[in-house]
Order: sequence, then C-alpha cells, then structure tokens
Amino acid sequence: MALEKTRGRQLRSGEQAVVVGAGRSGIAASRLLRRAGGKVRLLDSNPKAFLGREILAEELTALGVEIHLGPHSSQQFDDASFVVPSPGMPVARLEGLVTADATEIVAEMELAWRYLDDEPVLAVTGTSGKTTTASLAAAMLHAQGYDVFLGGNIGTPLSEYVLSGRKADVLVLEVSSFQLQACSTFCPRAGILLNISPNHLDYHKDMAEYVEAKFRLFRCQDEGDLAIIGESLKKETEQRHLKARKVYVGDGSKRFLHSQLLGAHNRFNEEAAWQACRFFGVTEKNASRAVAQFAPLPNRLECVANRKGVLYVNDSKCTTVSSLQVALEAFDRPVRLLCGGKFKGGNLASLVNLVQEKVCEVALFGASREHFEKAWQQLVPMTWHETLESAVRFLSANAREGDVVLLAPATASFDLYKNYEERGADFRRIVGSLA
Repeated sequence: MALEKTRGRQLRSGEQAVVVGAGRSGIAASRLLRRAGGKVRLLDSNPKAFLGREILAEELTALGVEIHLGPHSSQQFDDASFVVPSPGMPVARLEGLVTADATEIVAEMELAWRYLDDEPVLAVTGTSGKTTTASLAAAMLHAQGYDVFLGGNIGTPLSEYVLSGRKADVLVLEVSSFQLQACSTFCPRAGILLNISPNHLDYHKDMAEYVEAKFRLFRCQDEGDLAIIGESLKKETEQRHLKARKVYVGDGSKRFLHSQLLGAHNRFNEEAAWQACRFFGVTEKNASRAVAQFAPLPNRLECVANRKGVLYVNDSKCTTVSSLQVALEAFDRPVRLLCGGKFKGGNLASLVNLVQEKVCEVALFGASREHFEKAWQQLVPMTWHETLESAVRFLSANAREGDVVLLAPATASFDLYKNYEERGADFRRIVGSLA
C-alpha cells in the first residue's frame, strides 16, 4: 500500500499541539511532537500529576513543552492543530472543549503511525484476550526469527518506538477501543478482533459506539490486508462489507497440543495469533514451538501455587461478567470463587447454570456484594469479607484436594486497589503466606 494512502498528515514545524494526560503515552507523544518541530502544550487535570516525577517535568520543560496542571478550559485548545488525548479521556468530553473546525483529535497511536516508515503492523483488539493474543503473536514471530516490537496498549507506546530509531521487522500492537476511536488512518496489515461484550460503557456513550470503535481496526484496510475475526462476530462483520480478506476463528481449535495456557478461550487466542502470523510467513512448526514455551501472563488464569492438592489461580484481569464466564469454563474441578470490587455492569444472572455446575462456594470481598448476592444467593454457599486476604484464608480453610481457589473478581479493582495488577500481586502474597 502506498504511504500516501495509509498515513494522515504530520504536524508541521511551528504548529501548536495539545496533549491531554501526563501518563506514559502523553509524555511519549509530547516528545515526538517536539522532535517534529511542533509547539506542545501538555495538560493534566490532576494538579499533582508530576508529584514524585519533578525531574521529568523539568526535562519536558527544557525540551520546550509547556505544562499546565489543573482543570481544562476551551481556551487551552483554541490554537491547536492537533489534540492528542490520553487513552482515558473520552473523545466526547474533548469535543466540548475543542471547538475549532481545523483541530484534529488524534490518538497517540495514530500520531505515531504517521511517523513510521514502512514497518508492517499486526494489531489485536477485543473485549478480552488482547494481551495474551498479542503476546502469543509476538512469540510466534520471534520463533520464526523476526525482530519484533510488542507494544501499544500492552505497555510501550508506539511513540516510544518511533523515538527510539529502531527498525523492527514486524510491530505487534495491542489496541483498545479508546485508542481506535481517535484513529483515522491507522491500517494494520493484519488485524485481529477477538470478541465484543459489554465493557467500558462508563466511557462510551452506548454499546453501538463501543462496537463501532472496535471495527475501526479494519476501516483503512484493502484487499491485500487480512482481517481475523471471532466467529461470534460473523453476522456483525458481514453487515460492514470489509475490504480485507477475512478469516473467522472459532472456539474448537486443537491445532496446538502442547500449551501451558488454561481454557478453551486460550485455544481460540492461539489460533487467532497463528492465523495472523502465517500471513507474515511463520511456519506451523515454529508457531507450535512458541506456544509450547509460552507461559501464562500474570493475572490471566495464572497458576500461583498448588498446596496440598488445591490449585490457587490468579485471574485478577477478569474485570467483567463475560471474563468470569471464560474463567469458570476453563476448569473441570470444583471452584471456590473469589469475587468483588467495583462492578462495571453485566448480567450475573446469565451465569446461573455455569455457577451451579462449576462453583461449590463463593467468597465475596470489598464492594458490590449486593450484585452477586442478588444473582447467586440461592445457588451456592456465599460469604462476604471486608478484604481479599480474609476471603482467601476462609476459602483455603474449606478447600479440599482437587479444588481450585480462583480469583476471578468480575469487577474493577478500584474499591481496594489502584489497579488489577496490584490486586493480583496481593493475591500472590496472601497465597504465599498460607501455612
């Protein structure tokens, strides 16, 4: 594909750009825009955004970045050619501040995409399984001998890659709906859309907007590109008339027989990654070797310990009802389940049959007990605990050989923890302290 077809315009020297959010992607975008010769205004609504990072603020100021902390105002955007929002800033909220017709709202990933050379991109999105699938794809490409950059929503912003001057063979990017919503020319050679279920409806105005954001992954592809899509989305996909060659992936794959990953959903993730990687010339032999060596990622059905025949599994990344369904379906042994936290919505009653089949006991912790109690109170023994530690110790005392104690909260962590990683780390600590 011609460069002109796939890239939007770059910031011209002397033009004003506004970056909203002083997180890692905002810092990287600010540096990239300054290197391009733009004037950069970095905003963050948190007055303490650089607390403990004062040296970073000094470095940015020395680069010529103008930093403003505190509430945003429309005047801060009046002269901007580009506005680059934080992944956590809803585009709809920005549209109330950005009133100039000439201003373009550009995701950090879209911005960095415009400064790439010709490196091919493999991009992964979906409600769940993104990180595992992107990491599997990177491992398969590595096994084939490629130099691979793995980043995007998974940790390293694409702008950091551009700034590094590195030239990888393939870029593997995890992409969120937040990022895609402000992408206009981003065009992966191979795009994977795993699944869509209700999520982030506190960010998107409705489910239709969320679905539309996910499908933006394919909007700039043409006949020479590849779109890999979960079979559950076939009807939705066919209504959209994508130009790329389509490959649908179902749940029944048995291609990779030697895998350390638990659950049928990971067979699906492996197959999706393989279908993308074969497009880049990866052999099935090398893909199989990568899968066999691939260890479960932290907080994603991570086996923490096996004590006296009781398996302790950390799925702290399980923040939705649909993720809980996937976690429960991964086990053929009695589950003692840990749930609780900031409830993001979803139909817990839809899991009644699965809970009856798989779960022998539920220990709730932290917030949102009322949602779980209303849905499951009559199905299974259930207790509530103020802390995760109390809940884990309670289940551990009741567990028998052959059981699994499963942390799959089906909620965000913000009642007791900063993020799901901290929640998972606490679970590991607690399990490690059990006598």
